Amino acid sequence: MKKVLLIHGPNLNLLGIREPEKYGHMTSELMVENLKLKFKDIELTYFQSNVEGEIVNNIQQAKEIIDGILINAGGFSHTSVAIADAIRSINLPVIAVHITNIYQREGYRHADIVGESCKGAIVGLGIEGYELAMECLMEEI
Repeated sequence: MKKVLLIHGPNLNLLGIREPEKYGHMTSELMVENLKLKFKDIELTYFQSNVEGEIVNNIQQAKEIIDGILINAGGFSHTSVAIADAIRSINLPVIAVHITNIYQREGYRHADIVGESCKGAIVGLGIEGYELAMECLMEEI
């Protein structure tokens, strides 16, 4: 069974509550459960943190036990060289996900430092983007 780590960055613990007009009404927990139901042949682990260093630690630890990573680094996507470097330091396929279209938002969100370190990125397709990202990741594993 393939093992996938889904990492959520800051404020994504508030999915379903925070700005539902942008991010939808589904919680992270329900989204993870739906992914587990759809991808039954995958062992999916979920990690969320508002702390950059914890995300870096999880990425580094994953290289020994995980086959691939999906990451929505939240606001760190646009600022974190540390997370980008951690992704580059492991030999695993990583797909970035953005629920909203970052290119239709504020200018500072157009740069995706974390996404640049990934195999690819799914942008602006809402929660459904996670399913597409998982399908892409499965092709890479």
